[in-house]
Amino acid sequence: MGKTVIIANKLPVSIQFDSVTKKFVLKDTIGGLATGMKTVHEQDNSLWIGWNGSEADDMTKAQKKQLKEDLLKNHKCIPVYLNRDLVDGFYYGFCNKTIWPLFHYFTQSTYYDDNLWDKYEEGNRIFFDSIKEHLEPDDTVWIHDYQLMLLPQMIRKEFPNITIGYFLHIPFPSYEVFRQMPWRKEMLEGLLGANLLGFHTYEYVRHFTSSVRRILGLDNTFGKIAQKKHTVLADAFPMGIDYDKFSEAGRKVSTTDNTQNLLNETEGKQIILSVDRLDYTKGIPERIRAYEKFLDENPEYHGKVHLILITAPSREEVAEYIALKNDVENLVGHVNGKLGKIGWVPIWFMCQTFNFKELVSLYKVADVLLVTPIRDGMNLVVKEYIAAKTDYKGAIVLSETAGAASELGESLLINPNDAKSISGALKTALEMPVLEQITRNKIMHKRLSRYNVTKWSDDFITKLNKEKENMADLIMHKLSVVAKEAIVSDYKKSKKALIIFDYDGTLVPIEKLPELAAPDKKLLSQISAMAANPKNKVLFVSGRKKDEMAEWFKDLPIDIVAEHGFWHRAAGSEWIAELAIHNEWKEEIIEIVETYVDSTPGSFLEEKTVGLAWHYRNCEPSQAKVRLNELRETLMNYTRNLNLSILEGDKVLEVRDVNANKGYVVDKWLAEDDWDFVFCAGDDVTDEDMFQVLDENAHSVKIGMSHSAAKYNVSSYLEVRDLLKSFVDVQNLN
Repeated sequence: MGKTVIIANKLPVSIQFDSVTKKFVLKDTIGGLATGMKTVHEQDNSLWIGWNGSEADDMTKAQKKQLKEDLLKNHKCIPVYLNRDLVDGFYYGFCNKTIWPLFHYFTQSTYYDDNLWDKYEEGNRIFFDSIKEHLEPDDTVWIHDYQLMLLPQMIRKEFPNITIGYFLHIPFPSYEVFRQMPWRKEMLEGLLGANLLGFHTYEYVRHFTSSVRRILGLDNTFGKIAQKKHTVLADAFPMGIDYDKFSEAGRKVSTTDNTQNLLNETEGKQIILSVDRLDYTKGIPERIRAYEKFLDENPEYHGKVHLILITAPSREEVAEYIALKNDVENLVGHVNGKLGKIGWVPIWFMCQTFNFKELVSLYKVADVLLVTPIRDGMNLVVKEYIAAKTDYKGAIVLSETAGAASELGESLLINPNDAKSISGALKTALEMPVLEQITRNKIMHKRLSRYNVTKWSDDFITKLNKEKENMADLIMHKLSVVAKEAIVSDYKKSKKALIIFDYDGTLVPIEKLPELAAPDKKLLSQISAMAANPKNKVLFVSGRKKDEMAEWFKDLPIDIVAEHGFWHRAAGSEWIAELAIHNEWKEEIIEIVETYVDSTPGSFLEEKTVGLAWHYRNCEPSQAKVRLNELRETLMNYTRNLNLSILEGDKVLEVRDVNANKGYVVDKWLAEDDWDFVFCAGDDVTDEDMFQVLDENAHSVKIGMSHSAAKYNVSSYLEVRDLLKSFVDVQNLN
């Protein structure tokens, strides 16, 4: 049983160096990721790897050694050391100047620089170098957040069979935004090294799979993306909070001195609470302007309401954050100067952090929570407020662009850029009847208590373990060196061999342009050598039209089956039809498909003897997917009572005679002789018909790491070509 390895930018431990004792003082941190991963990290066989939070330049070798020993012994942690230059370029540079603004849709604030990208790669590489000595093939790895988007693929390359999970704690932007990233391909490929990718919402999952489809050309089936050597599942896991901790505190925590002073100052007035980290993504200036609009439109609330605006300092040395703080202070001053009067200050602004007890006290006394980020991955403050409100009283005004909005629909949802909408929601919140508050909040309480932070981590680990089982199953079926040698050995001993190949994707790569799919000289030479051996019967079973196959292999003594089993040409013979031709349906269906060809640039219609194929490999992926769904539904309705089947292949939708299938053809060939060796290779869903009619002694190979009726999986057509070469080599030796 392998261990669980958690990898995050930061360790769950605060580290301070005591200059008197010359020792490090280590304390477990609380909140956020540390709380969420607590149950996972508390397992006997677990390890947490992350940056120690300081610059390595300031530490001696002896201090690094001591810190590493202390962290491992007492906290099951391994520190990653980053020097000052790397912290500036990797963390403060690419992470915070490129990824953070872009993923939060602040494209105007996004900074693109090749040097920062190099530092990001280097940072991920240093994390990998720090952890690889601690990894074993049976481990389960869980990587966290945007600082380490390249790490999954780095681990995958060196540990191909290890199980990797990755969770993104910020939004994943839409394709139109993400495509602006110059290194978009590298970042997606980095993430696709994982087995399971977690996001806060299904919207983020959809954005990710859309970008993968459009940028890398990889489709997904219910969020599952096939890679050459493994599969990747993208799914939503909305992060929860430690509900019991906040709920219990809401019942027990008494009012702090600061909060009591607040109550004394605001007696008889309603409190609107706003708690955020000082960041431009939080929409704080917009929030203040909206509050000003509310007061302008509702003068009856002058002197009767306070906005308590709390912002925790953040990145205080960064120019943009300094400017933001000044902007907020000026806006607060403007509103208070314009509308305030003796005995009433409209906004109480505090740029400081509050401890847990003080924060819960504020949650308890606030009548309204105002949460209006321009974009937020989740936002846990709103969940904490709900949990602490054990009397179920209080109203919430929440941005629809916060990830939490997908779970907390009972809140008053607003557009964070619409001051009028926020103003109206504030009035509704302040005037909401207590019974309605309780009704709304009870529903959200129940939901948050059920899906807390422990459930979040448990769900992720459970699904990751399931993907681990799936991967283990695929690994068991992966064509190993031993299995390959056994196949070649069986072929060498055989007297009568039936060798069956699909063509596209099996012996040649699938080309966007069909005219580029002709066999190369080396392949023709190998097939010719196999066909020349009297013990072999070489059979090509393809969905291609007979004229193409005949032209490519006209001089070879092989049997060819075209159009999924309709046409057959024995070696040296003419083409014959295996099925009766019934094409009465074609004319009307051609008209239907042609409308989709006309409305989907890059697609084309291929007419076959007993079928039609709509190809969309060259199309814009998102448009093709929409058209595919529409066309499939249209054709299913039209062909419901006809003897036709609708089959999806690799970037193609086919309509054909229900009796034309590869399994039917192969089954006939299997019965024609007493074969003592059968080999069959294919890559598409249409090839499953062939695999299913083979007996247990046959050797079958599926190209692609997905579940199949074939006995073995291989990553690429090149492995099939390698097997073919081995067959030829055996013949030459004999």
